[in-house]
Amino acid sequence: MKDKDDSSSKAKLSPEQYNVCILKGTEAPFTGQYWNHKEAGTYKCACCDAVLFSSKNKFDSGTGWPSYSAPFNPEAVKEITDESHGMKRVEIICKFCGAHLGHVFPDGPQPTGLRYCINSLSLVFSKGI
Repeated sequence: MKDKDDSSSKAKLSPEQYNVCILKGTEAPFTGQYWNHKEAGTYKCACCDAVLFSSKNKFDSGTGWPSYSAPFNPEAVKEITDESHGMKRVEIICKFCGAHLGHVFPDGPQPTGLRYCINSLSLVFSKGI
């Protein structure tokens, strides 16, 4: 995914996933397949299959997007300052392939106090932890 014009990205991803992961789009709230998902397991990057989040850290933020208090492995995600849309936010990307995942906010539950607000389209769920 580091090469945004990679034809293999287009081949692997649906048009909606490509819009989110490569073009940094977003899905509408309460529409993604994982926003209210409750099964135990891990959430992997839709682009490179890296394990990003665990159901153990998933919580209902009321925002309509899957929310996690921490990544499965802090080394798997990278934070980037995002000043688009007239806001200053912290974008989260997959550290392995550069796919856009969502944003992180400082209003999550303890002990981290963080809310990783992630697009379902950027994730693939795998049962079991």
